[in-house]
Amino acid sequence: MAAIAHKKRPAKSQSGPAPKKVKKAYVATNEKLDMSIARKAKRSVPVTVTSVPNDSENTDDEGDLDDAEDDADLDGEDNDAMQVDSREGKTSARESHITQKALQQSRKAAKPHSDLISEAKRVWALARSQTISAKERRKHITELMNVVRGKVKSIVFKHDASRIIQTLVKYGGKTEREEICEELKGSYADAAKNRYAKFLLLKLIRLLPSHRANILSSFHGQILSHSRLLLHREASSVLADAFELYANSSERAGMVKEFYGKEVALFYQKKEVDNEKAGKGLIGVLETFGSDKEKKARILAAVKENLASIFNNPDKGSVRHAIVHCATWEYLDVLARMQDHGDEDDVKEAEKLRRDLFESCTELLPEMVHTRDGSRVVREFLARGSAKDRKIILKAVKPHIERMCLDDEAQMVLFTAMDVTDDTKLLQKSVISIITTPETLDTLVKSPQGRRAIFYLLVPRSRRHFTIVQIRALGDTDNARDGVRIGIKQGSEEGATTGEGTSKKSPVVRQEEIRRGSSEALLKWIEERGADLVREAAESLVVGEIMLYAEGDKSPASQTLLRTLATPYPASSATLPSSSVHPIDLPHASRLYKTLLQGGHFNHSLKSVEISERWDPTAFAVDFVKIVGGDDGQVVKDICTKGERNGSFVVAELCGALVGTEDVSSDKVAAKEAREKLNGWLSTSEMRKGIEEGEKDGARGTKVLLEAIGRL
Repeated sequence: MAAIAHKKRPAKSQSGPAPKKVKKAYVATNEKLDMSIARKAKRSVPVTVTSVPNDSENTDDEGDLDDAEDDADLDGEDNDAMQVDSREGKTSARESHITQKALQQSRKAAKPHSDLISEAKRVWALARSQTISAKERRKHITELMNVVRGKVKSIVFKHDASRIIQTLVKYGGKTEREEICEELKGSYADAAKNRYAKFLLLKLIRLLPSHRANILSSFHGQILSHSRLLLHREASSVLADAFELYANSSERAGMVKEFYGKEVALFYQKKEVDNEKAGKGLIGVLETFGSDKEKKARILAAVKENLASIFNNPDKGSVRHAIVHCATWEYLDVLARMQDHGDEDDVKEAEKLRRDLFESCTELLPEMVHTRDGSRVVREFLARGSAKDRKIILKAVKPHIERMCLDDEAQMVLFTAMDVTDDTKLLQKSVISIITTPETLDTLVKSPQGRRAIFYLLVPRSRRHFTIVQIRALGDTDNARDGVRIGIKQGSEEGATTGEGTSKKSPVVRQEEIRRGSSEALLKWIEERGADLVREAAESLVVGEIMLYAEGDKSPASQTLLRTLATPYPASSATLPSSSVHPIDLPHASRLYKTLLQGGHFNHSLKSVEISERWDPTAFAVDFVKIVGGDDGQVVKDICTKGERNGSFVVAELCGALVGTEDVSSDKVAAKEAREKLNGWLSTSEMRKGIEEGEKDGARGTKVLLEAIGRL
């Protein structure tokens, strides 16, 4: 007899049936919170970090949505003591659980402020609910403040109690925030060093601007001495957030002044300093001491020593912070002025100090490029360094090239490297070959920062793609590269070329070599991906620049772009399965083909087209007639007479590209044949009638097209 297969029903959960999913009923009035909560800024992320670090700048309430009961079980009890001894085997599981619970409760009761924290947790669970009205939340916040009033400093260093106070700061008003801030007065540095209280301190800095100066001033004397907050694993992130996100220029200057040494701190306490000089940072401090070279040397030595303490402890993470980068740049800026304005002894001393600093932080440079000052530091090392120094820097940043291209500040380092490095073969190997891989290009072309990295290979510092601020910033290193010193003669403000620049090669020659080295890979990428790129507005800009300014054989890439247009018009799902829109109906694509046919971009200031020397519009026009027009020219006719007639301007430029070019074209026969063929397609009475009908329907470009046909 065959065995009967029994099928068991799935066992029901011991906790009962699954609860129904209930949508959170948010109350509109509940969202009337401080706008600064919603707009919380985040620090810039180093290019060496592949994922966002889970530190203070990315943490708000540290699990604000967890159950209050879960928090009650996280007070750090000795878990081993609560485990049931399996060897006894005399008590049931239920009895063991009761025993554990009783032991846990007794330990909690024995801890300081246990009743206070328990009561606070009860009210906290109500106050942080996401489904209550603003009025009800206000009631619970007031009750919670009454529970913890006077005890904030005693409980804030515990992980669960700290989160309770954070909720008070987040949802409370200015009164509650100021009251909590006053209770913590004198303990700000201790809070910054605490794993849990640091989040509360950051909330106070962010949400209580009126007390921000007092909190930050309490750190003075402890950033690099005494408590050494900047080298503390927890406190350093508090200082970093405060400096980069919340402090004003005066507060930042006060924090950076800690790097200048104790002598400066005492001097500034005893003497009133001109605000203008105080705003100049280290340079202003040195100007305050006048011509006393010994004092200046001691201050520079103090800065050097403090920076060395940071660079010698990279495991603390401080080297990534903007405050360190700011101090480093101020130090390098002083050395640069000594080299440019000083006498022979100053030049030698500045070069020695710069060399010592470079050797102490060479391996850490990739950790600095993501901030403005950090990027400027690395660019200064590139500009004033030797060929060997540049090779070391490029080797250090090579693993992070793609992420640097996507960062506004980090990419400036790559641009400066292209501006000052004479060894273009080294650039090709370390930078350009990485940027121009198909995978990297596919990533870069999707963001403005990435597109700028591609543009810099072909059209560096072009006003079409780079702002005036960016161009000026890149020009800051030109004097060091070219050997220009300001004010060599006494009282002179004019620069004079000394011939002792750090780069020997002409900038024009260097740019040509970089363009030549990157062109082949870029054109190959267009050949493979051009059909997809022209359909996207931003990507089509990159396509246009590559076609106009790259060097090499552009025929395969041109044919790819033209085959995209060769599909029947108007488009249908049968002719273009991936998209029902013909490329000629996309404004950016139509503009791209028009630009390529006219030979360059239109300059609105000069009211004329800037012809590119590296592009042959006539050859492109010949290929256009051959590939898009085919034997009968049907697609060319259709884009002028059917659908939206968006091809009128493109075909008008096609006619213009073939008019009068037989004498200048490299292939005179092909240009003449293409012109005659195009003329035969467009000059018929039927074709003219179709174009004129479009003019009656309001189609754009019909007059321009008729005039262009008349010139064929």
